[in-house]
Parts: sequence; structure tokens; C-alpha cells
Amino acid sequence: MALLRVHPEGYATFGRRSFACALGRAGIVSTKTEGDGGTPVGLFPLRRLFYRHDRLGRPETLIPATPVQPHQGWCDDPDSPLYSRPVTLPSRYGHERLWRADGLYDLILTIGHNDRPVRPSAGSAVFVHVAHPSMTPTEGCVAFAVDDLLHLLRVLRPGDAVRIQPH
Repeated sequence: MALLRVHPEGYATFGRRSFACALGRAGIVSTKTEGDGGTPVGLFPLRRLFYRHDRLGRPETLIPATPVQPHQGWCDDPDSPLYSRPVTLPSRYGHERLWRADGLYDLILTIGHNDRPVRPSAGSAVFVHVAHPSMTPTEGCVAFAVDDLLHLLRVLRPGDAVRIQPH
């Protein structure tokens, strides 16, 4: 298993390469709660890639990949039985829309944070995704420049993980 290591100073390493990344507006947190803006500390397996097929086509990767559809979301409502899971929109529960106009979710790498098992209010929709061009903080995700994320997708393999380090 290879590790993508995310450091609190706003960079990540994979092998001998370093990449700038954006973290949650509250930094790296040891206890994640819904809406806190923190990026959770821990070791998280890579799960699946969602991508905007209309903008990027299918990226070169061995990670299981699925095109995003306009009706897809991710539930972030702790009161929902579908909390921290993909949902079909419209949804009566709070959610993130995966089909976004701003390009930040053109590539979404889901990680094993709060998914097996799901704990209500322990944070949802913690992804690796495309960063804003100015590298502004995220709501709790790890975000990379699109070219860096495309490079990482070419070298990451099923069974690899992301380690978000506190210091």
C-alpha cells in the first residue's frame, strides 16, 4: 500500500514528489464533526473516483471511476438515514451537489472517512478534489490543482490510502 501523505502546512507527498494542497478552513482536526471546516486526521483508504465526463473525459487511473451525473449528491444531513452516502437529487435532506459549475468537483476522489461504519455528525463528504485556483481553504476536504490531481490519479492504485497527518 502506497500512501499519499497530507501535511498540515498545506502540502502533500507521494513518493519523492511534493504537491501544494488546500485543507479545511479550520486546519487538520483530531475529532471531526459535521460543518466544523476541519480536515480529519487519520489513515483513509481510497475508494472511488467520480469525474465530470463532459469536461475532462475519463482520467487515466486504475482507481475505480464513475462519471458524475447532474442528479448526484452526497448527503451531509446527520438526521438522514443516508448520511455520509451518495444520494439522488432532489433530496429532502441536506446534501452536497456533485455536479458543480465551479469545477471544484470535476474530479472527486472518495476516501474511507466516516463510511464503514457511518457515525452521525462525524463528518461527511470529505473528499480529495480540485482546488480553487487561489488554493482557498476547503470545507474539510483536501484539494489539489487539477494537473497535480490528474498526475496523482495516474500513479495511485487500488489499495492505496491517504494519511492526513496532524504535525
